[in-house]
Amino acid sequence: MRIISGKYAKRNLYTLKSQKTRPTSDKVKESLFNSLGQFFKGGEVLDLYGGSGALAIEAVSRGCSHATIIDINYQAVEIIRKNVALTKEENCFSVYKMSSNVALTKLAKDEKKFDLVFLDPPYAKQKIASDMKKMDSLNLLTDNAVIVAETDDETNLGEIEGFELTKTHHLGKTIVRFYRKENR
Repeated sequence: MRIISGKYAKRNLYTLKSQKTRPTSDKVKESLFNSLGQFFKGGEVLDLYGGSGALAIEAVSRGCSHATIIDINYQAVEIIRKNVALTKEENCFSVYKMSSNVALTKLAKDEKKFDLVFLDPPYAKQKIASDMKKMDSLNLLTDNAVIVAETDDETNLGEIEGFELTKTHHLGKTIVRFYRKENR
């Protein structure tokens, strides 16, 4: 697995040798970022189930200002830290070992706001909708924030109150859904 584009392009990333994480393939990552618009002019990123940190690192590589990467797994957090070190810009990243629920509460207490959020939890259906609703209720999202949810092809998320499903990509057994926070 590698960084595809931007200032960290072609750097190979470490991955966790475990069944507990499913690294996003380069093909899925490329399609995902093509849909997001390739490059960014700043912005805050949250990767709530970091795994290797590849999506957040790719977003910063393509112009996002800062990424917050969360994972509950100790080995995953160590891999994320190694991958962040490869960028030689550790100040562009915050890495935390904690559950998504604890992380969202901490981030709200710290008054963080995110423009782009990646959600790829192990139990997609149950967690994605509840995480999105919690982010909204805790006021963690900027106006028009984009949430990218990655699931297997058997997970149906349905409508999520407060968010508009703007795009869906089917890539083999992976489905990537793009949501935009609705302005109220």
